[in-house]
Amino acid sequence: MSRFFIHRPIFSTVISIVIVICGIVSQTSLPISKFPEITPPTVQVTAFYPGANAQVVAETVAAPIEQEVNGVEGMIYMSSVSADDGSYTLTVTFEIGIDIDMATVLVQNRVAIADPKLPEDVRRQGVTTKKQSTQIVQMITLTSEDPSHDAIFLSNYATIYVKDELSRIKGIGAVTSFGAADYRMRIWLDPNKLKSRSLTTEDILNAIREQNVQVAAGRIGEEPASAGTAFQLVINTQGRLKADEQFSDIIVKTAEGGRITRVRDVVVEEVVDNETGEVHKGVERGGKDYNRGSSFNGSPCSTIFVYQLPGANALELADQIKAKMEQLKERFPQGLKYDIPFDTTLFVRASVAEVYETLIIAVALVVLVIFVFLQDWRATIVPCAAIPVSLIGTFAFMAGLGFSINMLTLFGIVLAIGIVVDDAIVVVENTMTHLNRGLQPKEAAVAAMNEITGPVIATTLVLLAVFVPTAVMGGISGQLFRQFALTISAAVLISTVNALTLSPALCGLLLRPSTEKKFFFFRWFNKTFDATTGTYKSVIGGMVRRVAIVMPVFAGLVVFTGWSFTTLPKGFLPIEDQGYCFVNLQLPDAASRQRTNQVLEELDEILENTPGVKDWVSISGYS
Repeated sequence: MSRFFIHRPIFSTVISIVIVICGIVSQTSLPISKFPEITPPTVQVTAFYPGANAQVVAETVAAPIEQEVNGVEGMIYMSSVSADDGSYTLTVTFEIGIDIDMATVLVQNRVAIADPKLPEDVRRQGVTTKKQSTQIVQMITLTSEDPSHDAIFLSNYATIYVKDELSRIKGIGAVTSFGAADYRMRIWLDPNKLKSRSLTTEDILNAIREQNVQVAAGRIGEEPASAGTAFQLVINTQGRLKADEQFSDIIVKTAEGGRITRVRDVVVEEVVDNETGEVHKGVERGGKDYNRGSSFNGSPCSTIFVYQLPGANALELADQIKAKMEQLKERFPQGLKYDIPFDTTLFVRASVAEVYETLIIAVALVVLVIFVFLQDWRATIVPCAAIPVSLIGTFAFMAGLGFSINMLTLFGIVLAIGIVVDDAIVVVENTMTHLNRGLQPKEAAVAAMNEITGPVIATTLVLLAVFVPTAVMGGISGQLFRQFALTISAAVLISTVNALTLSPALCGLLLRPSTEKKFFFFRWFNKTFDATTGTYKSVIGGMVRRVAIVMPVFAGLVVFTGWSFTTLPKGFLPIEDQGYCFVNLQLPDAASRQRTNQVLEELDEILENTPGVKDWVSISGYS
């Protein structure tokens, strides 16, 4: 087979060029991430039952939904949280590799079956089913120097003007606002005033629902109309109420004699917040709830978490997010600003840069070693040509297998550098042997390949037998190391093709018999190397004849290795400093939000006075 390529070097060169082009094109489209996608995909179901406690939510919302969702195709397990604020969250975890969009549809169909069994208030609020990404790209905070921009304003601004803009970026799986509190009209009822007027809370709610509506009032002059009608006019009526005074004027009850009871007649005069000292009116605009909150470096903020879709390019996605935030920044109100205190791509960028630097150093060292041992620049070119062909071509295999550029695949490429040149070195050395015997370059290359084609293929199969079985490993560990092993396998496979095509063709074109006198460094190196080899042979020969001494030493080394294996700490992945840490504060059960805030304030003071801390974000109310 190699004879064909030796006599047609252009054809063999074209094969290598095509492999390189495919690798370059694939490399530009491959996603970049820290590690392969090893976390199982999840689908999240959320519902809200206003006013219900955790037990009521568990009995009336969780039970019907989970009875239907349990056992959905591809599910591994599911977990749910029923909270005292009436919220319900169900997380369904699926097997790795399942189509997350189809899984979302399957869960949604199951939830639809349970929908008629849910309370009316829950159905009115809506039950949401969506795929949940677990890979955080960035955390964005919105803060303001304007005192009028409180936490509720920041949260609503993020929801209206930032969240939707970010959600439209390609590759973003979800945008979640922590500490979000939508605007609501808060009405503080006075029980004594309600009792004196024979009213209940439900009466007030019914009055608000009836009078705070968007009415379709129709048109005047619409056909069929009387003869001579000249205009057709749309009737515009007052829709949903907006101002505090409008809600205060809502009529709750009409008594005999024309006496009217309005909302302002049954609310308290004022409410004082014991924590902040703020005075609230009986009817005022406020937050939907005050159970959650977030702060940035001790100041109130709105915190936005951005998650990426599986297979998205994390680095490109982070750049797009920053560009979008810079664009939105131009429309921010006076005093409003954003920060990105948490960015997972910073470590990925640094890691990828370090790996590429290691890759360049490894290539340089391999080339240097090849030149030192072969001692001929013509002979050095042949194995050096195999390096870019094999490494760049590996990216094409990675794209075909659905891999990403991550720490493990790049590590596999680094390790493959020393492997992919072995076959080419064998081809060069054997060709040089026949050249020194008087054969012409192409004849020497043919003779060399007749001798080593079988061994080259055999060594490749042996290497593949070591790495390829990882492709069938199960679980998260198999998913993690599959990309590492198959990346090396792809590089070895390409190097074999290169050794049977390009390398012998280059040998026939470039190599010449070694006749010139060696450089003094090479003469010294050869002499030293021969002396070292002779000493090594003598030591090995002596050890072979002293089995009684060697075997106990060998047994001791085996025992020491086993002991070291059992005593060394074990872990899934190496722990590396990524520049951030998480702290969880757990207060006693039923602790109030005020107590939580007091502890967070103490933590803010500690972090502010700790050297080396750049930024910190505090989020409360999610226990």
